[in-house]
Amino acid sequence: MTASPAVWTGRVLSGLFVLFILAASVAPKLLMSDMVAAQTMEPLGWPEKYLMLIAAIELGCVILYVIPRTSLLGAVLMTGLLGGAIATNLRVDMPMFSHTLFGIYLGLAMWGGLWLRDPSLKAVFPIRRTAA
Repeated sequence: MTASPAVWTGRVLSGLFVLFILAASVAPKLLMSDMVAAQTMEPLGWPEKYLMLIAAIELGCVILYVIPRTSLLGAVLMTGLLGGAIATNLRVDMPMFSHTLFGIYLGLAMWGGLWLRDPSLKAVFPIRRTAA
């Protein structure tokens, strides 16, 4: 069975989201923990001891997101994680559009990709056209 262009767009959007989270968030935390702790965690008020735990939670959410049967659970859990990142950036008065709202941008990409590739999600959250 051939997938529609919308499904392929959703797969690409989801893939880009997953690659970004893995490359820009999970990998640096796991591979460059000293630098990440000093440059990003401490200014945000997070002790270094939570670095690996946060990386493990992010990785777990991404793994759940890429597995079709658990993608909805992964998206819900990742939304909670992104909400915590937004709250942390807001608390330390980071720039609004480049830092604080970045979790919203990621969430929109994540949910948009899932919505485009999962027909059951489209049934729950349909886009309706109103009569003019």
